[in-house]
Amino acid sequence: MKISKSNAEHYIWGDNCDGWYLVKNNDLSIIHERMPPNAYEVRHYHNHSQQFFFVLSGTATLEVDGTIIELNSQEGFEVPPLVPHQMFNKTNQNLEFIVTSQPNSKGDRVLTAE
Repeated sequence: MKISKSNAEHYIWGDNCDGWYLVKNNDLSIIHERMPPNAYEVRHYHNHSQQFFFVLSGTATLEVDGTIIELNSQEGFEVPPLVPHQMFNKTNQNLEFIVTSQPNSKGDRVLTAE
């Protein structure tokens, strides 16, 4: 079956951010996410999941273990397990990106001090 934002399971997270599950199973999660201007995710890490963030449109600011990485459209970055990270949209445009988690990160997130 073809999958897209129009038929994928949708959820809202954070401050009016959207997520669409493109793949959702125990071993792998692929989510298309949208962050409105000036939105951000809480800083956290995963005990088991490794994640790969890939920007579709806009500019993402990804803080990874104290290092700031700016990701433009068509750029990505891998975050290993146990590494604190936080995604920001510091622009005045929507940010859309894909986050791939292996294994699925559901229930594997640990919040950290900011």
